[in-house]
Amino acid sequence: MTISIKPTASGSTIEQDGSTILTVDGSGNITPSNSMYPKVPAFSAYNDGTQSISAGTKTKVVFDHELFDTTSDFDSTTNYRYTPSVAGYYQINAGIYYQGTNNGFILLDKNGSTVSRLAGTQSGYGMLTGSALIYMNGTTDYLEMYAYDGGGQNIGAGSSTLMFFDGHLVSV
Repeated sequence: MTISIKPTASGSTIEQDGSTILTVDGSGNITPSNSMYPKVPAFSAYNDGTQSISAGTKTKVVFDHELFDTTSDFDSTTNYRYTPSVAGYYQINAGIYYQGTNNGFILLDKNGSTVSRLAGTQSGYGMLTGSALIYMNGTTDYLEMYAYDGGGQNIGAGSSTLMFFDGHLVSV
């Protein structure tokens, strides 16, 4: 490994093996390069409408909006799923507002099979939330969120804070 300091007209750069890792301007302000702090996979998706859930049916929740997606791994247009490009353990959070449900709950499916039941048995109008730690292989694994309702009610209520699906890498 080679570290070098190179003066410029307006300050200096610090390089590691020929790549700039820090820039120092004439006033002493230090700016790190993007490669010094790699992007950590993270996403936050939501649905700001309502969705009907048939009685006794597991239904995929449509997350067609994104607040952020640092590695462009969330599909908010077709499959409404997260397919991370980095292997590791992901903290996943989910929430659904149920409108007058009986025995409703949230399911997380990995590669088409339920791996976590996050919350359940909401009676009447209310919010169900939950979280899980899930390992994803970074190539073929994908994660989807489903809702189940024993009574056949709507979920959501026209707010991005009432139906959310988000997560981030916590360990490789």
